[in-house]
Amino acid sequence: MAGSRLPVFDRRRAGVLLPLSALETPLGSGGRAFIDWLAAAGFSVWQILPVGPAGSDGSPYWVSSDHAGNPAFIDAAQVPDAPDALRPSAGEFLAASASWLPDYALFAALTQAHAGAPFWQWPPPLRDRDPLALARARLELAPDCARIEHEQYLFHVQWQRLRSYARSRGVRLFGDLPFYVAPSSAEVWTHRQLFQLTATGAPAAVAGVPPDYFSVTGQLWGNPLYDWQAMERADFRWWLARVSAQLRRFDLLRLDHFRALSAHWAVPATAPDARAGSWRSTPGEALLKRLAQRFRDLPLVAEDLGVITPDVVALKQEFRLPGMRVLQFAFDGDPANPHLPKLHARECVVYTGTHDNDTVLGWYTGLDHDSARRVAAQLGVGEHPDAVPGALLNAALGSRALLAILPAQDLLGLGSAARLNTPSTTHGNWSWRVPAGALTAELARHYASLNSTFGRG
Repeated sequence: MAGSRLPVFDRRRAGVLLPLSALETPLGSGGRAFIDWLAAAGFSVWQILPVGPAGSDGSPYWVSSDHAGNPAFIDAAQVPDAPDALRPSAGEFLAASASWLPDYALFAALTQAHAGAPFWQWPPPLRDRDPLALARARLELAPDCARIEHEQYLFHVQWQRLRSYARSRGVRLFGDLPFYVAPSSAEVWTHRQLFQLTATGAPAAVAGVPPDYFSVTGQLWGNPLYDWQAMERADFRWWLARVSAQLRRFDLLRLDHFRALSAHWAVPATAPDARAGSWRSTPGEALLKRLAQRFRDLPLVAEDLGVITPDVVALKQEFRLPGMRVLQFAFDGDPANPHLPKLHARECVVYTGTHDNDTVLGWYTGLDHDSARRVAAQLGVGEHPDAVPGALLNAALGSRALLAILPAQDLLGLGSAARLNTPSTTHGNWSWRVPAGALTAELARHYASLNSTFGRG
């Protein structure tokens, strides 16, 4: 069972979902202060969204590199001059990162030099990675490349310190691996043969999902689709490298959009929305077998939300991966709804909501009258609907699921203004920040008591 295999599932635990972008100086004093608050509140897991270099919209699911970290998270006030046990020399870091860092630094420098244009709009010699053109660019952009490499070194040093501090306080780090990568990213530029692209390198087919809970036209993400035959011929080495990079940072990884390992929604790049797509098969079983060979116990959580078919369930069960349950999805009136607390499996992660949901308070106040009454009745607060948000948090902590994750906004009882992301929209997302002074000692004592009551630690 997952509870006997994965370190985060060794007992009943509770955690908090909070992206690094919501904190000031997250890799320095801000991150350590949050870890201290988690420990005081009885939480032992911090779930973090992807930490790569985000674009202008701030989305952590649209980054320019899988391997690099976002330099905006570095605490500039805590860049030491003296070495310590957690700080490799710059030379050691460069040697250990040789498989990705030089290409990423040049890609980032070239993107800046071309005013942010995607690589398929660069001059063909650079676009197509002509060796002479690349060598010339490395010379011309040497100062920029050196600065970018130094930023990555500082990110690595501060990340290792933060992780060490979390371990010292009994807090595990739970990461998030996007299924797809951004179209103009170092990964696509350097591995064009592994993606479905046009002759210039632009996406030929893109990712998304069909019409769903979040959108009647589906979600059109725009990420390039993988050439799965090429991935398999290469023994999935690219996937092994990206998972390995994240497991050097985290104790556990959520594999976003797990259902795409069974079949993925493929949309022509010229389509106006995701309704033009179709399901295509994915060699997910072969990929998971390679990952299981490489990583002991396969420390992954399957994001098994959305259109989940029996083949997706079978794939998750074959590799004994914990799945997800989201309480905001539970109260549609279907007694067999798997998100209902009474139907939760022990080996799963329960959430009040994810980064794509409204806050609990915003969700509940936005329900129609009949739905709101049904939720209140099923949570046992029938005549006291104002108690629903607190009752939903208690339902998550009381679930038989071994791990309960509460978004920070729900801990603070915040409304829709604190929503992190609204799928299928491009503005106003990823900007929420923890209000100054909100994580008080009194609030920590409150949640420490709740976690103790529900046997979580």
